[in-house]
Amino acid sequence: MLPEEYDRRRVLPRHLRTVRAEPEFSFTIRPATIRDIPAIRSIHSHYVLNSSVTLEDRPKTIAEWRRTFDVLERLRLPFLVAESGTHTIIGYALAEPWKPRSAYRKIVEHSIFLSPASTGRGLGKALLVALIDAATATGCKEMIAVIADEKADASVRLHERLGFRETGRMGKVGRKFGRWLGTITMVKPLKRRR
Repeated sequence: MLPEEYDRRRVLPRHLRTVRAEPEFSFTIRPATIRDIPAIRSIHSHYVLNSSVTLEDRPKTIAEWRRTFDVLERLRLPFLVAESGTHTIIGYALAEPWKPRSAYRKIVEHSIFLSPASTGRGLGKALLVALIDAATATGCKEMIAVIADEKADASVRLHERLGFRETGRMGKVGRKFGRWLGTITMVKPLKRRR
């Protein structure tokens, strides 16, 4: 084969040269409904079974998720979902009572989980901002984040950018996948806008 013939063959045909843009990543954040529970469970179960971002060692059942939903609804605490343009649940965020004692009733701990395909696109920040706003509107005074310390840098930076400050670390408090893990606790005061 002559060099000029080889060069012609290396060029892709015109129909294969079209660059297809990735569809725009868009989502809507809204209050969770009971119908969202199976999708929420699926997202959370992925992290329970495959990562150390949560120290839970077994996925919650649908019944347990329904109880969580009912408690948060009764306490008027936020439980939000992110829904894609195709109406698929791609993430969730919730604020639960930090402790059961009534003295702590205005202090919440948050949880945020995203579908694996939705990470790194700004959705976590959007959900956390929406959750902070919703918790503030309900009269919560502080929000606590308890972050598993393995590969936590991005989560810690996000929380710092949104006004959380580190208040403590606990080493080797949870065992998962055959190793001991610690936690980082971060706190943000919630202030109503005037």
